[in-house]
Amino acid sequence: MSAIDEDVWAAALSGDGDAFGVLFDRHRARVYRHSRGLAPSWSDADDVVAVTFLEAWRKRDHITFVDGSMLPWLLRTATFTANNLRRSSRRHNAALRRLPAGPVQSDHADLFDDGEAMTAMKELSPLDQEVLTLCVIEDVSTEDAARLMRVRVGTIKSRLSRAKERLRAAIDESASALRPEGVNNVL
Repeated sequence: MSAIDEDVWAAALSGDGDAFGVLFDRHRARVYRHSRGLAPSWSDADDVVAVTFLEAWRKRDHITFVDGSMLPWLLRTATFTANNLRRSSRRHNAALRRLPAGPVQSDHADLFDDGEAMTAMKELSPLDQEVLTLCVIEDVSTEDAARLMRVRVGTIKSRLSRAKERLRAAIDESASALRPEGVNNVL
């Protein structure tokens, strides 16, 4: 059985360079999957992972472990990092739009999208995204999410319920917008 994250982290803090690598290897893929759902692009998700682990080391004395695991803290940090990256990206794109237009070349990446659910999820508030990502996508219990977010379990449950309703409404709205005029929903 492998050591719990809290013990491995203690080893890293005491100078064991391999211990940090163990935690990185243990959680990198999960943090990447989480980041991919929130970051503006696939390559940005790599940056989010890197910054998340950098922040872990930078804030090494303030890590919150949930049942000995560092993963919930990493996921929450990745959410904040992705939100910062999206805001930065919006500001950058707004600055680019103010520049004089040059010749337009199509980008082959524009042929693909994230899918209906991920597109709708990105339209939700950061708080809704965080609670949905933690509790639904990453399957963190409401109790653990409450501990991580430093709120009561009831608060998480009500936030989760409202976030699910908003996501469902956003998906229904986008589906009805795509439906041809005069066609009723058969379901």
